[in-house]
Amino acid sequence: MSLADACIVRMSERIENSIVFTTDSDFHIYRKNGKKKIDLIIPE
Repeated sequence: MSLADACIVRMSERIENSIVFTTDSDFHIYRKNGKKKIDLIIPE
């Protein structure tokens, strides 16, 4: 995980009902608070 990815994950933890728009497929692996999936928008 890069520092930029870690910052985005942390922001998604702090902002309720957030959705992350990304082209990075690694976000399928990352979790909020270690458990919850991050809601994502990933273009094909």
